[in-house]
Amino acid sequence: MQVSFACTDHGLKAPRNGEHNKQNTASPNTASAARARFRTVALIARSLGSFTHRHHISLKESTGKLTGMKYRNLGKSGLRVSCLGLGTWVTFGGQISDELAEQLMTIAYENGVNLFDTAEVYSAGKAEIILGNIIKKKCWRRSSLVITTKLYWGGKAETERGLSRKHIIEEIVRAMTHVINQGMSMYWGTSRWSAMEIMEAYSVARQFNLIPPVCEQAEYHFFQRDKVEIQLPELYHKIGVGVVSWSPLACGIITGKYENGVPESSRASMKSYQWLKDRILSEDGRKQQAKLKELHHIAEKLSCTLPQLAIAWCLRNEGVSSVLLGTSNAAQLTENLGAIQVLPKITSHIASDIDRILGNRPHSKKDYHS
Repeated sequence: MQVSFACTDHGLKAPRNGEHNKQNTASPNTASAARARFRTVALIARSLGSFTHRHHISLKESTGKLTGMKYRNLGKSGLRVSCLGLGTWVTFGGQISDELAEQLMTIAYENGVNLFDTAEVYSAGKAEIILGNIIKKKCWRRSSLVITTKLYWGGKAETERGLSRKHIIEEIVRAMTHVINQGMSMYWGTSRWSAMEIMEAYSVARQFNLIPPVCEQAEYHFFQRDKVEIQLPELYHKIGVGVVSWSPLACGIITGKYENGVPESSRASMKSYQWLKDRILSEDGRKQQAKLKELHHIAEKLSCTLPQLAIAWCLRNEGVSSVLLGTSNAAQLTENLGAIQVLPKITSHIASDIDRILGNRPHSKKDYHS
């Protein structure tokens, strides 16, 4: 399971000794269903005194350069988040240096990004610490930022299986309500939960007068569509749960860098990402590369890059509150932030052309009845 609570005035804490001693790099396909079932993300949007210095720089000042950043409500809550956020998975405390991490956060902040995502398991807790230290060093006003973090654990005990699922969900909702009531966090949400589990959490919250989740973190890109386009919209309209999507470039597959194999410096070449390499070199992976070549022509027509097209396409979904970007260099981040300018160019006609090339548009029950 994964539950989350907020950073303290000492910054985002690392796990206790012995906890999460390795990075969470396992393939989603190999992770046990019990461990993947319950993941939670808490959303922190409060001012912390130790992060607020006398000569702070406000987000309003940083966006005065007309960056074009758009802001959306997180689901149907009152929290406003930048439509593009910066993630720290793999990169912070792992793939990149602390200096580069600071540079990336600065670029994001100066371009209007106010949402930064991390987790205690990322780089065995280092990602949280690096992010917290950068915020403190840069003297950014803490109340201008939304920091999301995740806690995760799992097991095979009787209380973690079968009919005990409802018991676990109730305890999570009670725990998150306690965290918010104690002022450690302002909102909480889920990550990689099913629509049914999210609805169960909402029902528990209503039954016991507790605080329900406001969003779900879900994988969403050209080749992963069903959950965000079919399952979650109903929750958005019924109970106001929004989507913070991750991996818009499918772990780098959509960038085109794997068109001719796996480069030595790429993520897929790392030993812990053998599952990604296998996916790329599989028959499905080769078919995806062929589709990306066709999509590249659409990107050229719109005078943008393929990654920008892919990110803008994710933003086109009304239920997506924010898309998390994961980058390892400044040029890549700057390019990806440019997706905001591409969004207005994706007309219904362009969207139809993309669907035709992908050939994987999910169909809802409504489609079948019409």
